Amino acid sequence: MIAAPSAPVPPRSAVPAPAPLVVGDGRTVRLISLGGELTDGLLTRVAGDIGDAVAAVEKFWGTDWDREIVIIATGSQQEFLAQAGLDPNRQWQDIAAVSVADHVDLAHHRASGQRMVFAPGAAAMSDQSLRIVLTHELFHLAARADTALDAPRWLVEGVADFVARPATPLPPGAAADTALPTDADLDAAGPQRVRGYDRAWWFARFVADSYGVDALRRLYVEACGPGHGDFETAVHRALNTDTAALRARWAQWLTG
Repeated sequence: MIAAPSAPVPPRSAVPAPAPLVVGDGRTVRLISLGGELTDGLLTRVAGDIGDAVAAVEKFWGTDWDREIVIIATGSQQEFLAQAGLDPNRQWQDIAAVSVADHVDLAHHRASGQRMVFAPGAAAMSDQSLRIVLTHELFHLAARADTALDAPRWLVEGVADFVARPATPLPPGAAADTALPTDADLDAAGPQRVRGYDRAWWFARFVADSYGVDALRRLYVEACGPGHGDFETAVHRALNTDTAALRARWAQWLTG
């Protein structure tokens, strides 16, 4: 999930000093535990997976992104909302983690105050689920300085899931809805949001399968990057087709 803070975040001095970790080609990872043994254990698992997560993001997106990665594990829902700067009036109970920034300067390709914040419930995730969430949020962190605030969220999330999730067979009934995904699919908590994320992920997989992984990256840049045009224009520039042909091919992909 990608978000911009809507509330002040506590000063960095208010949280414990992180344990240093260096991964990949020299990226520094700061792991900050706020919940005692529970979050200590979560971050131990994160430390074991972060190298593979960095490799997956770099394989798709490249290496031109933040050299420091800050990961905070919170011990309560109140801490989660505060550290991530999230609106407490919205529904966040089914969100395991978010990637946020204090400020984004798209013109100069910079983001400041970037951090990944895990909710307290993340400690109960399976190892596979944790790896997926970690890699998904890391992609958001990597792409932050190249992602417009008004980018189509369904595509932002679908591409993040493409980077993070292993391909699995589509479930029965996947072809019941052949419309393109929409942002509204991600707004309601519960099963509708899960289904919305899945369909966005399937669409990203479809583009990669049908047009190539490089084409999916181009589509992200054209549809979600600074100064992006409408989706129709992005599809034409990235995939050399129009949305009518894209939707027809998408429907065929869903039906196998």
